[in-house]
Amino acid sequence: MTFLVHAVLYSALHSAGVVSPAADSVNWKAVDSLVGRPSVVQPGDVHRFNFPRSDLHVTVAGVAIKPAFALGGWVAMKAVTGGVVAMGDLVLTEDEITPVIKRLQEGGVEQTAIHHHLLRESPRVYYMHVHAQGDPMKIAPTLRDAIALTKAPAPSPAAPPAAIDLDTAAVAKALGYAGRVNGGVYQVNVPRAAPISEHGMQIPPSMGLTTSINFQPTGGGKAAITGDFVMTGDEVNPVIRALTSQGIEAVSIHSHLLEESPRLFFMHFWANDDATKLATGLRAALDATKSQKPATR
Repeated sequence: MTFLVHAVLYSALHSAGVVSPAADSVNWKAVDSLVGRPSVVQPGDVHRFNFPRSDLHVTVAGVAIKPAFALGGWVAMKAVTGGVVAMGDLVLTEDEITPVIKRLQEGGVEQTAIHHHLLRESPRVYYMHVHAQGDPMKIAPTLRDAIALTKAPAPSPAAPPAAIDLDTAAVAKALGYAGRVNGGVYQVNVPRAAPISEHGMQIPPSMGLTTSINFQPTGGGKAAITGDFVMTGDEVNPVIRALTSQGIEAVSIHSHLLEESPRLFFMHFWANDDATKLATGLRAALDATKSQKPATR
């Protein structure tokens, strides 16, 4: 049975009350073992596997990029009838792309996009978006073997949280949304207001469908920013105008998925300036999208 037929049948049965989501139907400890690293549970019963490229030493316009800022590869899985659905974004060097594709395809893990998220970075970095549906006991070792073809390091114990040289309260106030500090980076995620689906199944925002904004301090109250806006087609150019009017570059526009509804576009951005000023500009761009509104301004 094809994924599309299976998904439509599942959706119909679920609507009729015949089946229900089975978040506990997957042996996640076994999946973690096969992937070779622990997953982190996210909202929506999503299990996320992180593959940070701390082995890469990438700079953009003189800024040394932290893994949590723009080098954090990941794959998220969610239990569905018949196994799991998996989506993710792997960070690769040019020579890693072809062998990784070959191994993923052998294990039934498909590619939905290959592109850049940054400009003027050195060395050049590529981002490969992946998708799979089926038996997690097949998908997990496929991911493990593909990652083994890269120089991504083995997982290490989490480091204690470190202080960040950034007025995060001021940034959150100007942006209108609060975030969290991770790996020396202030990270903010803003979901869309309306649900997103693929093949009749709703996709949780935690599977990579939030507008993601990262602030990396660069000293003196300044920060480099990157991330991506999740937009429908009618929002793309209003967001570009809002960003560029505030000195924030739109560096890449593309798709991450193949058959999502509504059709989505992802815009990556860059700037290095006063952090609060940039947060104000980002808020103007968020206001041009149909994102979830903050509780207070």
